[in-house]
Amino acid sequence: MTTIAPEFNLQSYDFDLPESLIAQTPVQKRGQSRLLVLDSSTGHLQDRSFTDLPTLLPPEALVVVNNSKVLPARMIGHKESGGRVEFLLLTPLSVIMGQPNVDGTYSADVLGLLKASKAPRQGELLHFPGFSLVVLEKKDFGQAVVRLNWHGELAEHFLGQGHIPLPPYIRRTDTADDHSRYQTVYARQDKLGSVAAPTAGLHFTPEVMEELACHHIRLAEVTLYVGYGTFSPVRSQDIRDHVMHAEYAEVPEETARAIAQAKKEGRPVVAVGTTTARTLESMATQQGGVGAFRGWTDIFIHPGYRFKVVDQLITNFHLPRSSLLIMVSTLAGRRRILDAYAHAIRQEYRFFSYGDAMLIC
Repeated sequence: MTTIAPEFNLQSYDFDLPESLIAQTPVQKRGQSRLLVLDSSTGHLQDRSFTDLPTLLPPEALVVVNNSKVLPARMIGHKESGGRVEFLLLTPLSVIMGQPNVDGTYSADVLGLLKASKAPRQGELLHFPGFSLVVLEKKDFGQAVVRLNWHGELAEHFLGQGHIPLPPYIRRTDTADDHSRYQTVYARQDKLGSVAAPTAGLHFTPEVMEELACHHIRLAEVTLYVGYGTFSPVRSQDIRDHVMHAEYAEVPEETARAIAQAKKEGRPVVAVGTTTARTLESMATQQGGVGAFRGWTDIFIHPGYRFKVVDQLITNFHLPRSSLLIMVSTLAGRRRILDAYAHAIRQEYRFFSYGDAMLIC
C-alpha cells in the first residue's frame, strides 16, 4: 500500500466537532461575531471581536470582497404525475443566455440539482412557478443538465417564489430572516446568482466598513458566483485526486489595478473569504499575473501551492475534510490551523456559514 504524506492525506484534515458548535442561525446582530486571530508565522492566537478588525489590519492594506448576491435558487415544483420535486439552479444567471421562442417564451440549457422521492427520468417534463424544464442529461450526485423554458424575467420567478438554499448542515427550512441575513452588506443586485453566501462577508456592517476607511484601509471588489461545489466533500483519500466543481469569476480592471499597486508598494492584500481567495489566485494562475479576468475556475488550492496574490485571509471555520479547510491549511500550515481549530472548539466559537470568523495574518 502506498503511504500518503500527511499533507496530502484526507485523514490529516479531520477533527471532532461538537454538534452544539454548528451554528444554525446567525448572531443576533451583524458585527457581534467573535474573531480568532492567527499569526501564521508564529502560531500565536488572539480572541477578539469582529468589530476590532480595522485595528488589526495594517494601514493601507487592500481588502478584497466578493460582491456576489445569493439567489433564492431552490424552487418547489411538481411532475406531470403531481409528485413533488425540488430544483436548485446551479448555473449563474449572468451566463444564462435565453433563446427566444415563437410563443414569446425563452429557453436555455443549464445545470441544476434535482431532488424527488423518485428521481426524474431523462426526458421528463417538470413544472415550477414561472417556468418548466425537461431533463436532458443526468449526472452524478443528483445533478442534471436541463432545458429551462420561461416567460418574462427568469430572475423574477426565483426572487418571487424561490427559497434560500441554506447549507445542508443547517437543519431547518429557510425563513424570511435568511433572505436578508444570508447576504453580505456589499452584495450587488447586478451580481445576483450565487447559491451560497460568501460567508466571511456576513460579519461586515456599514460601521465596520466606515472604520476600515478611517484607518486608510482600502476596499476592492471581485465576483465569484458561489456554486454547490462549496459543499461537496473531498472523497479522495489522496487529496491531490480531488476535482473541484467549476465556478464563474470576475476581476474588474479597477480591482486588478488596485492589486497591482498594492503589490508594487508592499501593502498586504487581504481576501475576505475563500471565494475571494480562489478568484484572485485563479486570476494570477490562469493569466500568469495580475490583470482583469473573467471566466470559469476549478482551482483547488492544496499543499504545494504558493499563493501569488493573497497575503492575509478573513474566513469562517470550515467543515472537517473539506476543500476549504485544506485551502486555509495551505496558507497558514496544517498543524497551525488544526491547533487554532482546537482552540476555537475549547472556547466554543460558532462554526460554518453562520459561525464566527478567523483572521489569518
